[in-house]
Amino acid sequence: MRALVISGGGSKGAFAGGVAQFLIQEAKHEYDLFVGTSTGSLLISHLALNKLDKIKQIYSSVNQDSIFNNCPFLVKKKHGVETIAINHWNVVKNFIRGKKTFGESENLRKLIRNSITPEEFKELKQGAKDIVVTVSNLSLNQVEYKSINDCTYDEFCDWIWISSNYAPFMSLVRRNGCEYADGGLGSLVPIEEAVKRGATEIDVVVLHTEVNYLNRMPARNPFELITTIFSFVLDRIENQNVRIGKLVANQNDAIINFYYTPTILTTNSLVFNKERMTRWWKRGYLYAKNKNEETSPIAPDHTD
Repeated sequence: MRALVISGGGSKGAFAGGVAQFLIQEAKHEYDLFVGTSTGSLLISHLALNKLDKIKQIYSSVNQDSIFNNCPFLVKKKHGVETIAINHWNVVKNFIRGKKTFGESENLRKLIRNSITPEEFKELKQGAKDIVVTVSNLSLNQVEYKSINDCTYDEFCDWIWISSNYAPFMSLVRRNGCEYADGGLGSLVPIEEAVKRGATEIDVVVLHTEVNYLNRMPARNPFELITTIFSFVLDRIENQNVRIGKLVANQNDAIINFYYTPTILTTNSLVFNKERMTRWWKRGYLYAKNKNEETSPIAPDHTD
């Protein structure tokens, strides 16, 4: 069984889309299982449907307004460098409304429902491929994996949305008496789950460089400090997920092919810039192409 796993990474998901386009269209990889976290969960339904042009159009046209109905920060550009700052008014409005997060992402929920039709959901559910999204159950302190086979259309769209809600900057969602948030808070790179579901060869797109090339500048405001802390925590989670994934794959004689971003794409994946994401999609495609050309005919990278 072959699986495609796509990690979380916000706007960097455009790079993963480019990688997946090459693997599906040019390398002709046939996947039985798709597992995604956060931005990965947004991609996998369209990839399973082989509707690459559709998801590429979404990732190359989305902006802040497409994601947030109440954006908690401002993006400023000074001397060609983007900086972020708290949008105090929007944050205060959210708290006045009784919300628990700095911002709200209801627009992303609408975008998901508009991009995945009931007919497409039915086609996926009746097909042989399994599509699994990762969510974090904060109330029960556990990671949960939601398969399309166990969901209605409304439930599946909401789980994709929940998987992508990077709390506390985006919506915190209550379902079945529990509070849920971004799947990346617990399983940023869900390799282990793919192996548990029977995958024997796994293509993994990790939206981070394999080696750390970044020394962060001192935080200039509280918002930058919070995002820096979260980035540090998520880096640790990613490293742990990859190590565990390699170990479990080795124990089950599964092969993993890794596709890391070759360079740092952005230091803030909550900034959605259409032109930049369009470039990242192309870079992802070319990176996957070059990586496969450098090896023998689609030879995998065997883990120890």
